[in-house]
Amino acid sequence: MEPIPDHLDVGLNILFIGYNPSVRSGETGHHYANPHNRFWKIIHEAGLTPRRYKPEEDGELLKLGYGFTNIVARPTRTAAEITKEEYKAGRLRLMRTIGEYKPKVACFVGKGVYEQYVGGKTAAWGAQPHSLVPGVIEFVAPSSSGLVRMSVEEMTDIFRGLNVYVPGMTHDEAAARSN
Repeated sequence: MEPIPDHLDVGLNILFIGYNPSVRSGETGHHYANPHNRFWKIIHEAGLTPRRYKPEEDGELLKLGYGFTNIVARPTRTAAEITKEEYKAGRLRLMRTIGEYKPKVACFVGKGVYEQYVGGKTAAWGAQPHSLVPGVIEFVAPSSSGLVRMSVEEMTDIFRGLNVYVPGMTHDEAAARSN
């Protein structure tokens, strides 16, 4: 199964970074395509999108200033199938990608993704105090996988923290968009 294409552009507001594509994403060629993945619902309910997008519209989010990539490109059934070597190579590629495209925020969709990226340090949810790529805010959000035992409401609350990085949006507007 082939990797799915990244959606990248210079100066994105948010670059969403996942573990790797699901088998369903690999089959369709679109990010967060597994029907059990809650990503599209979460970012809409968090106020980041004006409507609920579908996986096949993932490229459209570039118009909103959002991009997509993964730490590992190979599709698998679960992240447990990713090897140490793949994570090591993915970490280096991801650092180059973030450095080249310079998104305002690198949003790691899963603590484990962030921990692989920074070499094992644990992190709290939200913006991190230090960044590996200067000038880029690192933000840790929960994995939106259906396997995660966190409620959609809990996840959405964390993702709402990204609204402050969307240009031209005040805190009040971000709160209104998320309701």
